[in-house]
Parts: sequence; structure tokens; C-alpha cells
Amino acid sequence: MIHQDMAEQVRNGNGFVAALDQSGGSTPKALAAYGVPSDAFASDDEMFDLIHDMRSRIVNAPAFTGAKVVGAILFEMTMDRKIGGKPSAQYLWEDRRVVPILKIDKGLMDDADGAQLMKPMEHLETILPRAVQNGVFGTKMRSVINAPNPKGIAANVAQQFEIAKLVLEHGLVPILEPEININMMEKGDAEILLRDEVLRHLDQLEPDQIVMLKLTLPEEANIYGPLVAHPNVMRVVALSGGYSRAEANARLAKNSGIIASFSRALTEGLSAEQDDDAFNLTLSTTIEDIFAASVSG
Repeated sequence: MIHQDMAEQVRNGNGFVAALDQSGGSTPKALAAYGVPSDAFASDDEMFDLIHDMRSRIVNAPAFTGAKVVGAILFEMTMDRKIGGKPSAQYLWEDRRVVPILKIDKGLMDDADGAQLMKPMEHLETILPRAVQNGVFGTKMRSVINAPNPKGIAANVAQQFEIAKLVLEHGLVPILEPEININMMEKGDAEILLRDEVLRHLDQLEPDQIVMLKLTLPEEANIYGPLVAHPNVMRVVALSGGYSRAEANARLAKNSGIIASFSRALTEGLSAEQDDDAFNLTLSTTIEDIFAASVSG
């Protein structure tokens, strides 16, 4: 019943998915943007303590509830820690009514044929059962496309679907994230290739193999419409991908049926130096803006 309630919220809820899954490689940059310099921590353990404090502060803000935040993507260490005295995923759902989702990839391989595939993921045999035990609803995995190269895009998408099928076997809903680099030349051409390759794989799924997609905001509005409408897709969410929040929201509002799943754009303007009133007001305004862009589409 809990899983069904989560699925209903993800599929039909008004709002967006918060991306709180900065990994070890991106955490120093996220902390620096939050006003915590690198000399504020002397070890990885201290660094992860600080980023957990930031995430906990976000999750506990009055505006961060299922009314406007459909779900939240967590880093593995966040799942293994507590918020509000409870395991993080449990707290998110029981106390904030936000659906917990787990990032499962371990970073990117070097570019080949204009694409960066995910590093080997032998840990899936242990992480997926732990996610189920922790009450997680789904997973997310990121790879990157750097050029409109059909061979690279095909390999990228094939890997995403290969891992997605393993996730589905554990009763979890996978979010496939073949991110398109916003700085590439001919970005629009890559988006067409990606859309068609994803559609080809979706058409090969069984009716009960339901996935989500996390995609870069496109150059042409509604180019991903066939993916939004596909019966095997529970929801399509958009990453900010380096766009400012204002630009990301403007692009998102033009794309019907797609909601946000922002990371940098969500935490933009937040600071460790802010008192709780200023922090909560800034985050509330951000949530309202991203919510409006998500539902307007």
C-alpha cells in the first residue's frame, strides 16, 4: 500500500522532484555554493557531515513537503543517515510526505564516441536490496552525452536500460538520466537522436516495466512529448544541467507534462550564514518558483 501511495504521488502529484544527491565529486562545489569553503573540513567524513547538515536543513524547512515537492533523490550516505531521528528515507515519506529515491551510479567513464557511460556498478547486488529495506521507491542513474554521435548515444541509452531492468527486478522504479551536455554544439540534433533511441528501447519493454526519465531541458519545446505520453513512462522530469534557475524555469514551463528535478537551481541562493528565517524564506520562494514552472507545463 505504501508503494502504491508513492506511485500515485509520483505519477499524478503536482510539484517537482528535488535532487539532493550530490556525490563525493560534486559535494565540495555544492558546499562552496552554500558558503562552506574547502578549508572548513579536513576529511571526507567531515565534508559529508556538512553536506548532510545542509540537506537536513532543506528537508526540514516548512515549505519542503509533498504539497509541492513530489519526491527527493538521495545520495547513498543520506539514505544511511538519519533526519529527525529516523532513517532519512523513512523520515521523508512519513514526516514530509516526500517520496524517497536513491542515486545508484558511481560516476562516469571517459568519453567515447561523444558519450560518457556509467562506471561499472558491481555494488548493485547489495545497494538495491538495502534500498528496498529502507523504504526507497525508486533509483536514479546518470550518464552524459557530449556530442550528437549516434553510436555514443545508442551505447549510452542501452546501458541505461540494461541497469533499469535490474532495478525493476527488485520492485523499484528506475529513473534513467542520459544527460545532454548543455554546452555542446548541435544540442538540438543530439536531443532528436536521444528521443528516438529512448523510444526504441521503451517499445521493447513489457507492459509492467515502468520507468521514469530525467532529461536535459530541450532546445525545441515538447520534443520529448512522445516520451511523456509513452505507456511505460511514469513521469518525465527535467534536470537544470547548469542553467540558472530563471532560465531553467522558463524552459521548463514551455514543455508540457514535464516537471523539474533540479539540484543547483534548487539550492541557488541558500547559505550556511543565513538564519533560519532567511533560509526558509529563500527556499520557500525557490520552491514556489520551481513548482509554478512544473505545473504550468
